[in-house]
Amino acid sequence: MLKRHILLTVFVLLIDIAGSAAARAEAKPLHTTTDWDIRPSLMFDTLCALNFLSGDEYYLKFYQSDYDRLAPQLNPKERAAFTGLKQRIKDQNGGIISAQLALFFSATDAESLDDMIRVVEDSSGMQRNLKATPYYSDDDWKLYEASRGDLEVALKALKRIHFQADWEKQARPSVEKSRGAIVQDLPKYNIIPKIESVLGLPSPSNKITVYLLYYSEPHGIKITGTRFLTHYSYPFRIVLRNAIHEMMHPPYDLAHDADLRASLQSLRSDRFLMDKVEHHNQSFGYNTLEGLEEEDCVQALEQILAESYDVGGDPRRYWKEQDDGIHVLAVALYSLMKQQHFPQNNEAFPVFLNRMIRSGALSNGRIQELNHAFFAN
Repeated sequence: MLKRHILLTVFVLLIDIAGSAAARAEAKPLHTTTDWDIRPSLMFDTLCALNFLSGDEYYLKFYQSDYDRLAPQLNPKERAAFTGLKQRIKDQNGGIISAQLALFFSATDAESLDDMIRVVEDSSGMQRNLKATPYYSDDDWKLYEASRGDLEVALKALKRIHFQADWEKQARPSVEKSRGAIVQDLPKYNIIPKIESVLGLPSPSNKITVYLLYYSEPHGIKITGTRFLTHYSYPFRIVLRNAIHEMMHPPYDLAHDADLRASLQSLRSDRFLMDKVEHHNQSFGYNTLEGLEEEDCVQALEQILAESYDVGGDPRRYWKEQDDGIHVLAVALYSLMKQQHFPQNNEAFPVFLNRMIRSGALSNGRIQELNHAFFAN
């Protein structure tokens, strides 16, 4: 759950170069409510299906029967296109097909397969929209451009085998049934004000759109705006935690906070942490120090807020098992947050994080020490 180092998120949650977080908050009032929109999406489910249709063993354990139903309908050229997407995006660049493409397509108004094909044939509008957000990078766009040929073949193949009709029959009924249950309870949770409180600045919106999907397992995926993708089968508490988690990406804005950026880079000297970055299953994502740092900061924050809603669960079991135990920085940060009763005195998380690194609380082997103490209790 909750993967995605490539999930580039809106940089609105940071200390301004020219003034304090409080000064920026005064310019835009904090929210007092949370509005929820819960819906299915053919487009995002299609992009997630690309994961298992590539033949990737990591996803076949979730979707073997769907692969067995759909893949035999593809001809050799079409199968090669699906495989090409995996080789280029995942194998060569350490990304996740669904996460990368869902982010890009969320900057369009596409809904149907025909819409998606038109976007791939002429992606200038997508590029223009992405450039208007902090999500755009030249390197990511070059990777998308290099993948467009295979993506076009793959989407046209899905149209040819009537994937949309298959989705309506095989996927949508389960999604709608889950939606009916979730929509009754999720609106009871007013999470935006708490998120704004710990991050120190207002969210770009108090409306959260949750896309319930059939083919997104095992990921939760942040896309543009206050929107995210989650799996229809996840228990209610997981969907709620997904919402808390994804709305906090990123928990800082390193583009405008050189001091924190330098502090986080200093953790590169921690061999215990770097061992997790360099030696883990790349299918999990988090294949750079920066990606793991952001994810672990958000995981620690998520646990703190989840506990305030009585959905904290067992953090020791979770971090021992999640992604084969790579989230050691999350464990260390959470331990320090509990010790110091974060949040208190209106200290925003970026300030707290920088203070913990600069004070030595996360230096000189302390991440490993905090992990040993956490799991020993």
